[in-house]
Amino acid sequence: MPKDKAKPKGAMSAYACFVQVIREEHKKKHPEEQIVFSEFSKKCAEKWKTMTAKEKKRFEDMAATDKQRHDREMVAYNAAHAQVGGRKRKREKDPNQPKRALSAFLYFCEEKRPAVRTAHPEYKMGDISKELSRQWEACVDKAKFEARAAADKQRYEREMGDFKKTKEATTGKKAK
Repeated sequence: MPKDKAKPKGAMSAYACFVQVIREEHKKKHPEEQIVFSEFSKKCAEKWKTMTAKEKKRFEDMAATDKQRHDREMVAYNAAHAQVGGRKRKREKDPNQPKRALSAFLYFCEEKRPAVRTAHPEYKMGDISKELSRQWEACVDKAKFEARAAADKQRYEREMGDFKKTKEATTGKKAK
């Protein structure tokens, strides 16, 4: 989704305000010097860590002021964009529409997941998925699962064709 150029800039944190002030001060003292950002940001981070709460208060106040600015601009932005239409709604899926065909990998996972779960009860969902992916890469009988996927694809295309015909007959519009 492309970035909305009219959307207000985000509110700055106290640390971001601190870095901005330090950068401006540095530019005033050394106008001809190029700033190496990585070194500059490390120095700023070190200085920020050593600052007292009293010293940070100035930047926290600046951040609060910027947050108020951001909130005001967002109210105006949202009001202007709500009239134009706002967000697009997701098209609702017809509950009668056939389920999509499963891939060979999903059939493989369906068959192998219980074995992986019993072999590794400590695995979380992500770990199980990684293990199934490793097993899929090493699988020598992929043809069995690819045949099931091809049959399911034919089922889906047949059911989808029937669905489109009935949808066209009842509504007079073509189904997407």
